[in-house]
Amino acid sequence: MSDQLGYDGKVVIITGAGGGLGRQHALLMASRGALVVINDLGGAIDGSGSDKGAAERVVDEIKALGGEAVADTNSVATPEGGKAIVQTALDAFGTVDVVINNAGILRDKAFHNMEPDLMNPVFDVHLKGAFHVTQPAWGIMREKGYGRIISTSSAAGIFGNFGQTNYGAAKMGLVGFTRVLAVEGAKYNIKANAIAPLALTRMTENLMGALGDKLDPGLVSPLVAYLAHDECPVSGQVFSVGGGRVAQVFIAETQGYYKADLGLEDVRDNWGTITNRDGYAVPGNLAEETAMFLPFFK
Repeated sequence: MSDQLGYDGKVVIITGAGGGLGRQHALLMASRGALVVINDLGGAIDGSGSDKGAAERVVDEIKALGGEAVADTNSVATPEGGKAIVQTALDAFGTVDVVINNAGILRDKAFHNMEPDLMNPVFDVHLKGAFHVTQPAWGIMREKGYGRIISTSSAAGIFGNFGQTNYGAAKMGLVGFTRVLAVEGAKYNIKANAIAPLALTRMTENLMGALGDKLDPGLVSPLVAYLAHDECPVSGQVFSVGGGRVAQVFIAETQGYYKADLGLEDVRDNWGTITNRDGYAVPGNLAEETAMFLPFFK
């Protein structure tokens, strides 16, 4: 088909691409002509250990299918690792066009038992990892006036899930990260979006039960690939995706209640108005949200 989307010559960094979702993103985009950096430390689900072969195996798979890819085994969890990952792309392919922040670990525990050694590594990989890899790529994207950034959020952060305060906080942090990148990147043709995927992977295989049969990770990749494409029309948005379903997730604001000398009892007595969702708005940025206050201040 002549209208197939392609990525000829586009250089794509995918973190955590040695298996699961990242591998599927890599296979799809490489099959359409992307030059892919397969980053994976090859650690266990909790982030411990490493297997340098995980990234190489996916590179071999892509090459066997006629695509181009290189392996990278640096950790996203440090600024030095992030810079090294971007340098791998520059050394192999000369530039960076797309960053897909996919690397992740799990250290689940109920909040009252959440210790720093369960919390900090999750922040380091999910949230700080996105900073560490995206920032060195950002300078390149700004300079050439083009870039696409896709970060992997989660329903656990957006909507909440027991035992995942660390993971949920990091994943919702990526929504804020994405929103601000969209604002800062707008004039440089850099678009940033986030996904909240539902898929059967190494990280979720013990959680899905019978539903897992319908949640092939390959069904998440078409959305990721579209958000990474030249034609992607949106920025700063979040999408839920899994099992063949794609939906937009958005944060909205009610019209609210206003009183110039607002008091405690006013809040109580007008709670129904404050929380009434009729006529809600979906601000695109801080300025648009602030503008919702202005009609009341005349």
